[in-house]
Amino acid sequence: MPLALLALAVGAFGIGTTEFVMMGLLPDVAADLNISIPEAGHLVSAYALGVVIGAPLLAAVTARMSRRKVLIGLMVLFVAGNVLSGFAPDYHWLLAARFVSGLPHGAFFGVGAVVATTLSAPERKARSVSLMFLGLTVANVAGVPVATLMGQHMGWRATFVGVGAIGLAAIAALALLIPHDHAHTPSVGVRRELAALTSLPVWLALGTTVAGFGALFAAYSYITPMLTDAAGYADSSVTLLLALFGVGATAGNLLGGRLADHSLRGTLFGGLISLVAVLALFPLLMSTAWSAALGVVLLGTAAFATGSPLQLMVMEKASAAPSLASSANQAAFNLANAGGAWIGGLAIAAGFGVTSPALAGAGLAVLGLAVAGTAYAVDRRRVPAPTASRERIVASHIPRDMEAVRH
Repeated sequence: MPLALLALAVGAFGIGTTEFVMMGLLPDVAADLNISIPEAGHLVSAYALGVVIGAPLLAAVTARMSRRKVLIGLMVLFVAGNVLSGFAPDYHWLLAARFVSGLPHGAFFGVGAVVATTLSAPERKARSVSLMFLGLTVANVAGVPVATLMGQHMGWRATFVGVGAIGLAAIAALALLIPHDHAHTPSVGVRRELAALTSLPVWLALGTTVAGFGALFAAYSYITPMLTDAAGYADSSVTLLLALFGVGATAGNLLGGRLADHSLRGTLFGGLISLVAVLALFPLLMSTAWSAALGVVLLGTAAFATGSPLQLMVMEKASAAPSLASSANQAAFNLANAGGAWIGGLAIAAGFGVTSPALAGAGLAVLGLAVAGTAYAVDRRRVPAPTASRERIVASHIPRDMEAVRH
């Protein structure tokens, strides 16, 4: 493994920690700033909005710059956003700081994925991307629980300052380990790069991300009430169970990266089919404590097995603008986060029960399979066209007497 991938993983670890830690700190933040829990929930939305806006915007603006400098600059912005969060004097300043913290998220993973593929042999591209994402999944195992405990015992502000320190470590690692590169000035301009995102295969790949990970977040957003109300776990056990989800996500990420190097499309279809099966069985798995723990691990494994394949697929479909496309995929991931949570909430509000978001997620995973199947059909339809054209050209040069012999 190139050491440069370790630097990318450190940055991903910091980003993953700050993205998910706010969920565990909402009561502390609400009490300290004298706001309601729903108002504190807007801090999660502000971060996601920053990701959706910042991912394509920053990737497009920095398209002609050295990727090494871009990655370091994005982490500087990340540190600034988290330090500002830690010293925010009131709710509105914290809301703005969380938005700033989300801006570099998508562009970092987008540019980082491109850098990861350039650091490895062609047959190991997916594995390299999965190693970068390893920092994100490990954050769910270690970073988020530790940061949550830190916030509960030392105050939520200390958590964000601590995450800023992780960002500083990432900056040092990036500066030391990422190879120097020249500013990659493509012959096409920003408009042409944006145009590369308008093709149908790119949108189908992004649509698969939205539907596939929307399926995950439809269930995961309500995993705590499922574990406590359906499986019978105590509130104090939820943190450990969420760490089990991170273990499953880490295993799925590594497995998906390894398998995708052998069959990108096959790994994607296999992951989505597994996700449909796990979510469809989730109400049954939540009926006992031991099966619920198993279900949490399987959910993380099945969902994150599709992460690297989807990232590579989007980059391949928009080869003229891989950084921009890769960043757009991170924006799609966060749209999936918001949309999946909303759909899961509708299922509960309709009175279908606490485990109903998992069945809604299974439906979204089926939709993801349908979109992926459509993308496959579009690719198959486009491939034979040049062959048929060459056959017509060859046939036009065959003498008439040879045509007669052939027929």
